[in-house]
Amino acid sequence: MEPTKRGRVRLEPTAKRVRAYFGGRPVADTTRALLVWEKPYYPTYYFPLEDVEPGLLKPTGEIEHSPSRGDGQVYALGDRQDAALVYPDSPIEELRGRVRFTWDALEAWFEEDEEVFVHARDPYTRVDILASSRRIRVEVGGVTVADSRGARILFETGLPTRYYLPKTDVRLDLLEHTGTVTHCPYKGTAEYWSVNGQADLAWSYPTPLDESRKVAGLISFYNEKVDVYVDEVLQERPKSLFS
Repeated sequence: MEPTKRGRVRLEPTAKRVRAYFGGRPVADTTRALLVWEKPYYPTYYFPLEDVEPGLLKPTGEIEHSPSRGDGQVYALGDRQDAALVYPDSPIEELRGRVRFTWDALEAWFEEDEEVFVHARDPYTRVDILASSRRIRVEVGGVTVADSRGARILFETGLPTRYYLPKTDVRLDLLEHTGTVTHCPYKGTAEYWSVNGQADLAWSYPTPLDESRKVAGLISFYNEKVDVYVDEVLQERPKSLFS
């Protein structure tokens, strides 16, 4: 099946083996997963029903309607009442006979033998991390909190450019660790700092995934919320989901 689009929904097969675990065992295991972009930001997996452990899902009697996908029958998994959706009469023919799991209803997800976090990986997302000797200076409220010529600049499809700076070039005395943790399927687990009382303005990946290891231990700032100067030229603040 070639990539197709049905209204606002895009569909594409993947040749990867995809497994989802619950109760310590794989409850869905397929080499025929369908990537479905229900939202434009990233896809989700749809499994053929025959590649899901029989008798595992219990119907709740609830219906979740989607303007594009039709009426979805809601299924429970263990104590999770909204664990899965099935669209038996979807106007999108490719979705019929498939099940979509709620990501955090399951314990772990794997593409081949590598664990995937947060959501399915988008085959059209690319992460490039380039060393740069350009001077990167960050101001918060008119105060310089970072000044570096040893940045790693991260370019990720669909997101603003990010500047990752060595901690030795950051005013760590102005940063306060917040305890916030987030996860990215391409970069790993991030920790956060507040800056001058503004919560979670800066972050770092202490032990990033292999493809993003060049930013290990470096600090980046939301350039939507701070002033970033590149070679002393003030950059326009980007508009994004994080603005």
